[in-house]
Amino acid sequence: MGYLQAHFRLARLYDEGRGVEKDRGKKIFHLEEASIGGHPSATYDLRGVEWNNSNNERAVKHWIIRHPSPSPRTISFNQNAYG
Repeated sequence: MGYLQAHFRLARLYDEGRGVEKDRGKKIFHLEEASIGGHPSATYDLRGVEWNNSNNERAVKHWIIRHPSPSPRTISFNQNAYG
């Protein structure tokens, strides 16, 4: 998990501009790397990035990855996304 946590932390640094210049592209790259590896917070943040960019279908996919069982919360989110 250390490698994934490093990607997640780098994403946060690039997002906030702490110690590095703010860089949205690098933020997304590191979130994707951490998410692909299974870092749940990175997947959650990546969902937010996609949702805010009106990439609702990708956002829902990230939501499903984070919540694989069809809970009432997941069903409600999907209905609102596509509703």
